[in-house]
Amino acid sequence: MGTTSIVEQRARRQKQQKQPLDGGARILLVLALVMQSVSAGFIDMDTPLDKRTTTSLVDGSVYDLVMSDEFNVPNRSFKDGHDPVWTALDKSDDDSSSAGGGSLHFYNSSWITTTEEGMLKIRASTAKTEWDRFDRVKQEWKHEKTGFKSGMLQSWEKFCFTGGILEVDIIFPGDAFIGGMWPAVWLLGNLGRATYEASTNNIWPWSFDKCDRDLQPAQTISACNEQNHYGLHPFQGRGATEIDLIEVMTGDSGGPLPSTDPPIEIPYADFTLQVAPGIKTNRPQSGGSPVRTNKKAANGHVTPTEQTWYDGLVMKGNTSINPFFYGTYLGETKPNEPVTRTKKQAFQADAVGAIHQLTAAHFNTTHTFRLEWQPGPGGRLDWFAKSHKRHNANGTYSMEGDGLGEDWVHAFSLKDESLTELMGSQIPNEPSSLILNLAISSTWGFPYDVPKSCEKCFDCTDPKCACNFDPGFCSQMKGDGVAMYVDHIRVYQSNDPSAHVGDNHTLGCDPPAYPTAEWIEGHQYRYMRNPPFSAEDKLPIRRVQKGGGLCASDADCGYNVVRENLTSAFADMESTERKLTEKDELSGRGTCVKREDLGAMFASVSHSYVCKCKTGFTGPHCMAQAHFDGWPSAKAIRLQNSPFTAIANLEPTPFMMAFVLCLAILLVIVILVQVTKRKETRSGSAVVDGATKLDRPKFNATGNPNLVITGRSV
Repeated sequence: MGTTSIVEQRARRQKQQKQPLDGGARILLVLALVMQSVSAGFIDMDTPLDKRTTTSLVDGSVYDLVMSDEFNVPNRSFKDGHDPVWTALDKSDDDSSSAGGGSLHFYNSSWITTTEEGMLKIRASTAKTEWDRFDRVKQEWKHEKTGFKSGMLQSWEKFCFTGGILEVDIIFPGDAFIGGMWPAVWLLGNLGRATYEASTNNIWPWSFDKCDRDLQPAQTISACNEQNHYGLHPFQGRGATEIDLIEVMTGDSGGPLPSTDPPIEIPYADFTLQVAPGIKTNRPQSGGSPVRTNKKAANGHVTPTEQTWYDGLVMKGNTSINPFFYGTYLGETKPNEPVTRTKKQAFQADAVGAIHQLTAAHFNTTHTFRLEWQPGPGGRLDWFAKSHKRHNANGTYSMEGDGLGEDWVHAFSLKDESLTELMGSQIPNEPSSLILNLAISSTWGFPYDVPKSCEKCFDCTDPKCACNFDPGFCSQMKGDGVAMYVDHIRVYQSNDPSAHVGDNHTLGCDPPAYPTAEWIEGHQYRYMRNPPFSAEDKLPIRRVQKGGGLCASDADCGYNVVRENLTSAFADMESTERKLTEKDELSGRGTCVKREDLGAMFASVSHSYVCKCKTGFTGPHCMAQAHFDGWPSAKAIRLQNSPFTAIANLEPTPFMMAFVLCLAILLVIVILVQVTKRKETRSGSAVVDGATKLDRPKFNATGNPNLVITGRSV
């Protein structure tokens, strides 16, 4: 296929981005808007009325709230199948079993809950986990163990968005000056699932929509592909892009870090776009700022020392370029790694980021961070944090105050042309899920200058491993350990494409312009846990269970949870009068009933009483609002337009299954009876008058008594 065809395909997709949908897509969009007006999609009813809109700090236009979670209801469960927005993982971090990986934790869903104070709580503590992992290369089982447990919450395949404003109010975990904790809030393109390395191999973090034959082997979904299959568009480069709203490095650097301008100390926050393809040669070296000029000697000789890095990066306030992490080289894999990459599939990924000064206050009180994301060609990324005061004393920067300033500082800005002009990559435009996690990694904040006599081990219960930890780390991890608290998370989007640069903002994990559903269905194994945990999984994520949780009283089913439906109040009133009325108060989310009252689905439950959810609430104990993804889906549109593939997906009830089983048994009985009768008939036809056996007819041929013809010869 020639270059002209590729250009035409790309132009067609860009046109779709800027024009209204038609046909089936328009019908689905209208239905989605009607449904959203009733149930507000993914908006938490507890979100205050004055937070239902926000003003962009970049373009000054008004953005509408499209998703929020205030975490006001205590004791929520995020275990797989318990919540319509979030899934808490129960698995190892794949990195722990890859060659040279540094992850030291096991993600456990019970380490995540909500508090009485209305905060999301993600814990990390010392707790051993042991399991047997199957090595597919050596075809043998290996014993694995970790010394810590922590939590990861992700909205993969539940809530995704492309473009808009992401805002989070957060308290970071542990002691600010003890290294080893790795809290993060980030976005990942829905084609990849965090910690499932098979799903991200040669998918992460590509944001490249050009045909480059040299790069094609390293980018699984390349713009060179005439047929991408699985519902993907031809000649469209795709990937699982990563945007880190914030990653935190804890510890005590004992003063400003080298190559930071203005001087930054640990602890700090990291704002990063991770993107591929990356710069292959003449890259900046870790620990130093990019060299922008060549070295000229006194004799006039010029030494080419200039390094290649992205131009146009803007940092303000106590923010510096991050000189310690410029990206990752994903080389040819070793036999003991969980994924496979050949030499041709190896590639460089870049981390275009900045670090922002944090204070001890960030680990004691809530602080707000914001990302404004304008996706695709011509787009941009902008990170904001609440401002800090600083002054210059004799040429040395020092901090003032505790970071409680109410004014925003535009900490870091990255425009699309910085990427396009250097590497041809672009600001991500992939539908992306939200991730909140607390990790522990030997490659993040751990001592790097340990004595040679120190045995490399990371067990807080083993004294000989103490030299590998920061002083005080194991002490703070005892008992309940440490916790990251999130007061709220909110997403806003613009309804006016002309108000911002880049592509339109969209909702949904399978938007028509960037499909993902059929690709995921065709590669489900990549998004599922490895043995032995995969024995419990039939699909990558479980259907959300509505009711059925064991209970002793109505209180166990959220009956005592009284909430004011601010979403209803906001929808009913004029924009100039956002006040709450008593009619919007909702009392109770579910009741405790006999299991028979929930039907045959829960008949097998041995407990006498289970939760029954009221309309609008879900989860085993009815603690979650019944959010939904009602936005246009590429798969739904394709099925609607194809009568050969639009086959109903039946969900059989236990009664239907029992009925079908009875029919099958009856059919077998009928067949057995018929077979028996036929056998009896055949055996009876060989006997005449009870005993005389019939001889086969015999004939003499041409009067010759020695020639006898019988059977078929006649």
